[in-house]
Amino acid sequence: MKFSHGARLIGVGAGLPSAVVTNFDLEKLVDTSDEWIKTRTGISERRIASEEETTSQLAIAAAKDAIGYAGIDPQEIELVVVATSTPDNLYPSTACMVQGAIGATRAAAFDMEAACTGIVYALAVAQQFIGSGTFKCALVIGVDIHSRFLNWSDRNTCILFGDGAGAFLLKADENENQMMGTYLRADGTGGHLLHIPNTGSAYPHAGVTPPQATHGFLEMNGRAIYEFAVNAVPEAVRAACADAGIGVEDVDFLIPHQANMRIIKSAAERLGMPPEKIVSNVNEMGNTSAASIPLAMWQALRRGQIQVGSTCALVGFGGGLTWGAAIVKWTAVDKRKSNSDECAQKIEAETSTI
Repeated sequence: MKFSHGARLIGVGAGLPSAVVTNFDLEKLVDTSDEWIKTRTGISERRIASEEETTSQLAIAAAKDAIGYAGIDPQEIELVVVATSTPDNLYPSTACMVQGAIGATRAAAFDMEAACTGIVYALAVAQQFIGSGTFKCALVIGVDIHSRFLNWSDRNTCILFGDGAGAFLLKADENENQMMGTYLRADGTGGHLLHIPNTGSAYPHAGVTPPQATHGFLEMNGRAIYEFAVNAVPEAVRAACADAGIGVEDVDFLIPHQANMRIIKSAAERLGMPPEKIVSNVNEMGNTSAASIPLAMWQALRRGQIQVGSTCALVGFGGGLTWGAAIVKWTAVDKRKSNSDECAQKIEAETSTI
């Protein structure tokens, strides 16, 4: 799709719980083993939020990290979109809580829910606002705390999920559109395959007087989700590449939703992508839902895997059912690191003249 204004990613950030829960920790809770989990999922550990940590707190931390990365004033942000399935409250929105906490007083703010695909949907929405000229700078966050909706006696689901937040900052660019292409899809007939019942208006209370809030645990048909994902990921990547006017072979890195390493590898093989093009942190983060794609990119940038100028395919899939992809060119530089490097170079130059 053509826009009157281009958009580029200028920052990325992360907000993570402090507690690390390993597979060996889970062996004490449920009938499983480190080998069983790693063989089937590729996961070794995950972050789990404490009772004091909330979705909004993780989102705020990710937002501040992304703002620091981009080196901008929060007042420049005109839009805050938070993708989450696990907000602190039905309202106010998590986005409004973030907006207030970071001092983005000029920003409109709202949440959206597309499960694990939420961050891709949110990026596409932010691009629309920037592309139309409505806003010039947008903060997009994916955040979830699924640990509070897991049945910790069900080894098929409790081993998969971790908690966390990841953020992107987008800014208008009159010269180039680095959000190169997007593709969004949904199939509501598959909604029952992955869901958390009893948390919405369909189940307002437990049927007693006075009303008592209640919720159920996450429920998933693992085999059906696997079959859906290994087909949805290649479809979304190919369609987004076509929208961007490039071929799959032009993509430098595939950054998929971090649900399961077997899904990631199978989807990459169907796309003809070699292992060195795959970005993954599922081993140490597990499935962080809407946060997984920005968190994977954040870590890949920190370890130097993704370089300036890399073309990346961000692809998500999840409950709804939803799936989608965005093709982006990464050109942002960590302003904190570059400022530190500049200081070091200046000191070195001054020292060499003494």
